[in-house]
Amino acid sequence: MAQEPVVIPEKIYFKIGEVCELVGVQAHVLRYWETEFSMLSPQKNKSGQRSYRRRDVEIALRIKQLLYNEMFTIAGAKKKLLADQRGGTKPRAPSPQPTYNRVEAPTLFDTGFDLEPPSPPVHLPTNAHTPYSSDQRDAIKKVAVQLLELRDMLKTRPV
Repeated sequence: MAQEPVVIPEKIYFKIGEVCELVGVQAHVLRYWETEFSMLSPQKNKSGQRSYRRRDVEIALRIKQLLYNEMFTIAGAKKKLLADQRGGTKPRAPSPQPTYNRVEAPTLFDTGFDLEPPSPPVHLPTNAHTPYSSDQRDAIKKVAVQLLELRDMLKTRPV
């Protein structure tokens, strides 16, 4: 089920009721999220009312997406948000990459590009498995044809 994107009004501060309406949760849920997610921390004005900034609204929307749509637990959503703040997921050990023989591939600006298979056949990976299925190779070829058509259209377009 596709959800429509939420349009956040161009305001500096939002009251808790406005945020509840934008995010689609009740006020007690937002207050609970504030206790669980340190990055969701609205300022309080002199009278003690919460003043959410645009960034707080965006974080609340992301928390709702993680919890309600992607079915994360609170702990999992915390980890995901912290990883997102750090600029990505935890670094993983690099997996061994297949080695490839260098193939001179035509570029969009080459002339006389021939879509026929090269002779002799090109052997990409040197290990036992190939990185692309035949369907994927066919899709790449179709994209290449479309790109070449676009290149030709750009070349013939009057300036």
